[in-house]
Amino acid sequence: MAAEYFTYTGRDGDVVPRDVTRVCIHKSLTVIPRRAFYGRRNIEEVICDVGIETIEADAFFFCTSLRLVIMPGVKVVSANAFFGCEALTDVECDELEIIGWNAFGNSKSLRSINLPSAKIVKGGAFHNCEALTDVKFGIKLERIEACAFALCTSLEHITLPLKDNMIHDDTTFKGCVNLEHVDLAGGPHETISALHLEGWRNVMNEEIDSINQILPRAAGRGYGDVGGKAIVIRSWIRSVLRKIIHYKVQHHRLLDEAATALELTLPKDIVIENVLPFLELPSYTFEAEG
Repeated sequence: MAAEYFTYTGRDGDVVPRDVTRVCIHKSLTVIPRRAFYGRRNIEEVICDVGIETIEADAFFFCTSLRLVIMPGVKVVSANAFFGCEALTDVECDELEIIGWNAFGNSKSLRSINLPSAKIVKGGAFHNCEALTDVKFGIKLERIEACAFALCTSLEHITLPLKDNMIHDDTTFKGCVNLEHVDLAGGPHETISALHLEGWRNVMNEEIDSINQILPRAAGRGYGDVGGKAIVIRSWIRSVLRKIIHYKVQHHRLLDEAATALELTLPKDIVIENVLPFLELPSYTFEAEG
């Protein structure tokens, strides 16, 4: 690394100088300890080796000049780890799975974040990230807890997987007055495009698109609202799941009927090996199935 980077080794007595602006976390570490950079207001950049897996609580608490964090192997960001990092704009965290309580709270300059591996987003994780406009989750997401995005007043767009019981609390999007668009992560559109009848496909596409007509009208103003954004998104996910599972059942029923008819004119092995694979739906799995 260039000489201007301070290399943090985590050894006993390894004190971070107050005037450090750029930090490289040594490859020998797997954990950045609790309060390691607490209140270091001059730090602007942090680069982690891929072997760093955990950032403990309060590690970068109120590092108010921190703007860039590269943490390619980090799986856990603990409570308050980046709380109050008001200048933070760029976070690279493709392996991040668990985002702790208030982990990025009050990061007032963060505009977008991509979280393809996230599983658990704990309470207040992005609370009061007032510049945040776009959040992307992948299909691994399991749970978003209370007030995770509360008072993210600029949040406009979020990408979520099609899973029931994922949004646990009505306060998840409290105060998100501009949240108007939801996209689905993963492969549901591929499954829908393969449904047997055009009418089914049309109904499903209309159901998916409906959220972007309903959501702008849902309540979401401050802490006095009734959690309208979360309620609407949760209800919409359940409705989409019910319909797509219904049509998948119908699709397979027609497929079975077609296979039976074909077996009257073609050998069964030809039907199974050369016909049915082209009629099967893609293997996208929905949490509510079964």
